[in-house]
Amino acid sequence: MERIIYTPPGGPPQGIGPNSAIYGIMGEANIFRMMSDFYKELEKSEVRPLFPADMEEASKKSAAFFVTILGGPPLYLEKYGSPRMRARHLPFEIDERARQIWLGCFEKTLEGADVKYQFPLEHLQSFRDFLTGFSAWMVNKA
Repeated sequence: MERIIYTPPGGPPQGIGPNSAIYGIMGEANIFRMMSDFYKELEKSEVRPLFPADMEEASKKSAAFFVTILGGPPLYLEKYGSPRMRARHLPFEIDERARQIWLGCFEKTLEGADVKYQFPLEHLQSFRDFLTGFSAWMVNKA
């Protein structure tokens, strides 16, 4: 049976992304550490089967994306090519429940992020808003 790919209404996230000052405050090492911790949360979650065997390597790939999103150099583009995140996620069936689990894991990671990763508190809500819109666009199964 052919798989039907769901496309979220409204298309890709619109508007401005996270404030680029975040990278200047956090730095690359803190972003990589935050993503490593996030992938440790994912590893304990129900969505673990959606991820590669090597979660640490996967976290580094994701961190390269987030470095750029948060105002740093284009690490992801340099190492892996154009992000095209929705296309890269299409092979995996991601429904709203999986999205909520992913967001929950990120939420756990962001607890105390100002202390753990020097995440600037004044930009935390806009980052959460970005994650909400970004993750909605990854949903490909109704």
